[in-house]
Amino acid sequence: MSFSQKLAIVTGGASGIGLATAKLLEERGAKVVVWDIQSIDKPVDITSNESIAQALSELERVDILVHSAGIQTYGTATTTTDEVWERTMLVNVTAALKVCRAVIPKMLETGGGPISLVGSVQSVGAVGNSAAYVTSKHALLGLTRSIALDYAKQGIRCNCVCPGAIDTPMLRWSASLTDDPEAALEACKKVHLFERLGQAEEIARVIAFLSGEDSTFITGTAFMADGGAMVAVGGAAFQENGTAQAKG
Repeated sequence: MSFSQKLAIVTGGASGIGLATAKLLEERGAKVVVWDIQSIDKPVDITSNESIAQALSELERVDILVHSAGIQTYGTATTTTDEVWERTMLVNVTAALKVCRAVIPKMLETGGGPISLVGSVQSVGAVGNSAAYVTSKHALLGLTRSIALDYAKQGIRCNCVCPGAIDTPMLRWSASLTDDPEAALEACKKVHLFERLGQAEEIARVIAFLSGEDSTFITGTAFMADGGAMVAVGGAAFQENGTAQAKG
């Protein structure tokens, strides 16, 4: 699948899934512009309308948008502080709106194009102690569906890619917060039917598919790339230890 002559914006492209996606699209011929506060070349603050506008003004066109930027936070409904809640919503939801609001008109100038918002299995489910994060990822799926609905007739497609546990710096940082990081990573592996972590490059290939000509009839979806994590009722461990093992 070639992206020759296409210009793609990838937010959060300095690491993890965003970096893998930027590399893959570039390998396949696209000109890739990374919007990331950690970018070495030119940092872009996607929580700032002014920073987004300045970065966008330097581009003649935009054919593909991949919004991969996000943060992980922890806390329950009673332990999450206002500061954590507001920061999570700003980076994970409001920034996505700001980016899409700015970029969609530019995409429409050349007939539209594909948008991929990187959500999570937590866009359709939940894990404990993650109230703000889960809420933000659910909201991202809602934004995906709204964009798909409102702009389909103008040539915009929008999908939410929902990865499982992917071996990225953010996942390893999360594991480092536990008493036993290696055990936490092993538990993440067992969430998936394949009993391994996903790789950022695997999610990048899904995003590339949704950004190309082979997916032109796909929009508004929660596109699961979760190693089967959401298949098993009660979770994968329950299939080994629960009533799923009962003898008939």
